[in-house]
Amino acid sequence: MPASAADASARRADAPPSTADALDAAREIHRRLRDNLARVLRGQDQAIRWLLAAVAAGGHVLLEDVPGTGKTTLAKALARSIHATFKRVQFTPDLMPSDILGVSVYDPSEHAFHFRPGPVFTQILLADEINRASPRTQAALLEAMGEAQVSVDGELRPLDELFFVMATQNPIELHGTYPLPEAQMDRFALRFGLGYIGADAEAALLDDQRRGHPLARLQPCASVADILALRRAAQQVRVAEPLRRYIVALVGATRAQEGVVLGASPRASLMLMQIGQALALFDGLDFLPPEQVREVVVPVIAHRLGLDPATRYAGRRAADVVRDCLVAVPPPD
Repeated sequence: MPASAADASARRADAPPSTADALDAAREIHRRLRDNLARVLRGQDQAIRWLLAAVAAGGHVLLEDVPGTGKTTLAKALARSIHATFKRVQFTPDLMPSDILGVSVYDPSEHAFHFRPGPVFTQILLADEINRASPRTQAALLEAMGEAQVSVDGELRPLDELFFVMATQNPIELHGTYPLPEAQMDRFALRFGLGYIGADAEAALLDDQRRGHPLARLQPCASVADILALRRAAQQVRVAEPLRRYIVALVGATRAQEGVVLGASPRASLMLMQIGQALALFDGLDFLPPEQVREVVVPVIAHRLGLDPATRYAGRRAADVVRDCLVAVPPPD
């Protein structure tokens, strides 16, 4: 082979993978994670899809449902599926911000303070029953979720690049709970519930657990590098100008709806686009169509809205407002 041809061949071998190859590799990572989670969560295909979309978009998730539907199990199954560090915090009324962020402890032998990092210094954090903690403790997560850093003792401490929060709460039980403030709700990319599964899936669940909980048998199927590659691939999904305008129009429509005192923020527009990109990636597309955006409009936007008391007493919910916006704003051709 001539020298010039050999050099060209070597350059091709050393070149980074093409966009198409990177997207295909990312879809394989998604497939492995999806199948791994489905071994534990029967009949929860949509919840698994949306959870993995949030992971791929770099957003955080609030799982809101009644007890026993599998919220904590889903969170723990994701943590076990990824070879990453995982911490769980059970939120209670007496939990303090330092119990999450960490605290400086005096060492008499060295006559100095040393910082002991809290559970927020991890890659995957499960905030279980987050609405049981006081607003002061809930606020400890604001900076972490919004900026991937925390300020402790006047010093900024960065969090891991993967940092991902899954929080759970029970929307029915109100005694001893504190509603999450609007600023905290806006930090969650998605809020959704799991709901009750069908009879066949529930019967299969009973069979799965005759030999112990399947969570105990779950093995990691992805690395931290895989998740970061998945995020980079989702960012490569093209979003045309008309689609960006459509997303902005949908989010903007929530601010003009009657009875809405707090519309969705620009962060909602960003997360709607990024979650849509992840779903398009999962579906084998290299561009974002309206269908993937419309699929997640309610779980991305509804929890960010504030309704006036008269609207709430009339039985109108934030999800109804978002659905009205879907009807009012036509998708691009």
